[in-house]
Amino acid sequence: MKRLRIWIKELSLSQQLLTIIFFVIAVFGLFFFVFLADSVDTFVQNEMYKMLHRSQESVVFYANNNIPLDTIGETNESNIIHIYYNSVKSRFEILGQQNVTSEVIDNISSNIPLVKEGYKDFIFEYNNKKTMYSILKLNENNYLISLVTDAYRTEFRAALVNSVINLNVLVVGILFVILMLWVASLIYPLNQIRIYMERIRRNEKAELRIDRRDEIGEVADALTMMEAELDNQKKIREEMIQNISHDLKTPIATIKSYGESIKDGIYPYETLEKSVDVIIEHANRLEKKVYSLIMYNKMGYLLDNDEDSNVDMKSIIEKVIMSLKVIRPEINIDADLHEATFHGEEEPWRIVVENLLDNALRYAKTEIKLTLSENELMISNDGDQMSKDRLEKLFRPYEKGTDGKFGLGLSIVYRVCSTYNYLVEAENLTNGVCFRISRPQSKKEKKKQVKDEKKED
Repeated sequence: MKRLRIWIKELSLSQQLLTIIFFVIAVFGLFFFVFLADSVDTFVQNEMYKMLHRSQESVVFYANNNIPLDTIGETNESNIIHIYYNSVKSRFEILGQQNVTSEVIDNISSNIPLVKEGYKDFIFEYNNKKTMYSILKLNENNYLISLVTDAYRTEFRAALVNSVINLNVLVVGILFVILMLWVASLIYPLNQIRIYMERIRRNEKAELRIDRRDEIGEVADALTMMEAELDNQKKIREEMIQNISHDLKTPIATIKSYGESIKDGIYPYETLEKSVDVIIEHANRLEKKVYSLIMYNKMGYLLDNDEDSNVDMKSIIEKVIMSLKVIRPEINIDADLHEATFHGEEEPWRIVVENLLDNALRYAKTEIKLTLSENELMISNDGDQMSKDRLEKLFRPYEKGTDGKFGLGLSIVYRVCSTYNYLVEAENLTNGVCFRISRPQSKKEKKKQVKDEKKED
């Protein structure tokens, strides 16, 4: 069975279709010749007897209208033989010029006493030939026997079987053509998709136009959307590399230039100490950017090795506030923190809070608010609002900020939150900007919440 499945999987759609058609024809032929053969013989036999009865009725009609028997015999079909029998005279009279063998006459003679009234049908087999006949009792002493030859019965059966076979061949042929057209309608777009994917793989310009509303059309639409997304990601990646290069180039060039100037005895900022302080400042900037790059890549490793654990977010936030509030001590940090646990590891969540709080400190004018509840964290500041375009691109890697700087901080935030199945979004407030991290409720949690609310009511 396993080999059969493997063999079927290796066939093309056209080969699979031909195999199915061959199998259906084979099963139908077996069913027809094995199971329907007896039914065909029964149908042929019934039709022969019906024909004999109709012919006998015609003979009786002519006889009742005083038409001579010889004339009746001449009007009969050549495949039907009528015999008149008188029991008083014990004499058989064949109507017409046909001949009947003595064996058939003897069999008819033996069955005539069995007919008490009306019709009675018989079949006589001799020398592998079947003679079907019907005996009609006309009156007390007279009988009409009508029989059909074996040749006509065989011819009728063959014509019937041929008609059925021809009809089925026609139906199968039409179905075959329809199925081939249907398979062709599948193969053509699939080949288009294959060529499209090969061109994308070779990084060539590709276009896919499939106007369908079925599953193939959905796959084609999904592929074009995927290709558009890949192009977009490629542009973002190229832009990111360009921005990283630009962002790292400036402090490196500054450090190099100032270092060469000091070596030559020239102090860019009046004194050696001031010039070295500027170099240290640019080195710190460079270190911070390199650290962001390392953490962005490190997040992939930490998240790939995620274990089913939870962290105390209140403790993490308190530690981050203590370490960062010295950056801008003039900014008031209002923290409304409740006990809450988030799914994930401590290190990624600590970096998330650091990046969001550092971002808030950078743009805040006077105040930052932090609110923590179960499954939700909000960090807002009273800085300037962001444009709609900025909100849409906020979490892209190395997206330029409103101050013209590039960074990975918010990109790391998005990566951690999405991996741990949390939503992160930014929105403009009446006076400032708010970042919100939340976890959507599962169906089970929603049902539990509804039940709890009903109990409270």
